Amino acid sequence: MARIPLSVLTTIDPVLRDTAIFGLVVDAPRTVVLRHDVLAADGALRRVVVDSTGVVEDVRVELEHACLSCAVREDALPVLHALARDGRWDDLVLALPVGAESLPAAHALAAVTAQSEVLRLAAVATIVDLDSVEADLLGIDSLAERDLALTEDDERSVAEALAAQLVHADLVVTCCGGSGRTAHDGPRERAAELVDHLRAPDSVTVDGVHALTHARLAAVHHDPCVGEHRCDPSHVHVAPSSRHVWTIELTSRRPFHPERLLARIEELGTGPVRSRGVFWLPNRPDSVCEWDGAGGQLYLRDGGTWEDDEARTRLVFTGVDPRERERIRGVFADVLAREDEIADGGLAWLGSEDVLAPWLG
Repeated sequence: MARIPLSVLTTIDPVLRDTAIFGLVVDAPRTVVLRHDVLAADGALRRVVVDSTGVVEDVRVELEHACLSCAVREDALPVLHALARDGRWDDLVLALPVGAESLPAAHALAAVTAQSEVLRLAAVATIVDLDSVEADLLGIDSLAERDLALTEDDERSVAEALAAQLVHADLVVTCCGGSGRTAHDGPRERAAELVDHLRAPDSVTVDGVHALTHARLAAVHHDPCVGEHRCDPSHVHVAPSSRHVWTIELTSRRPFHPERLLARIEELGTGPVRSRGVFWLPNRPDSVCEWDGAGGQLYLRDGGTWEDDEARTRLVFTGVDPRERERIRGVFADVLAREDEIADGGLAWLGSEDVLAPWLG
């Protein structure tokens, strides 16, 4: 028996999610959608199963994990297998909570469906509104400010959530103002270019929610290794600059100067840009330091060791204001350690205060 395709749907817009769900089940009566919503104030999940006949199931599920991804996964997997074995449906869609990232869910689903006799992982899709995507990706709103935070301690920006959904997706659905159709005027053209700069280069753009069909989803075979590669800050794609949007790649074999980086980190890491990449520090020569900036927020993480790779500093920035591009170039150059500062191989930093320890551990 052929395995039933299971797709994953994400967005930061609840209206677009419901519009897409309605379109999918109307388009294909043998498609069923499992939708999760987070009832953060109640510490619960709401599980809704819907097909062309209406609501099949509407259940409240108590959260037993502080980890939302774990809770959704543990609730979704048995339900999805039951739906696949039911016999009424030929296509399954998992609609994640609004604002949730698809990478953890796809990783878990890939591990399970690889051994499943009834399910295979199809597309990971995300929906973006061209009328708001520039403000969403380059603005400073938090999910909490839009009542979209998934937990009480969810401090992510809207930009962080959307950028993560965008870069991981196999299919990127673009529409305008909930209308389901796109347009080609100036602001929307710039918005479409911004999406093209920040989506994975091997993803496919779908023009309008009306064009997102079960056939498009089922035709994709999501590769979890490819998905993780897309999200890896060590391998950020550099899109060629377009009419309205620029992307620059700033690289050096030299490390960042820890104190100068700390002094100018707000200048380099915030503002109306999206930035990702890796860098190294003379007092942490073996550590891959990961950089992830969006929506006025910047996250620095210890990403392990360089292993067989040579340490490098590489950051990729995307924005729409050309003044930001030139400003960033100048700050980046200033923050790099000079040749004379690392002539001793970084020994001058041994025993000195690790000023970035609060970020990197």
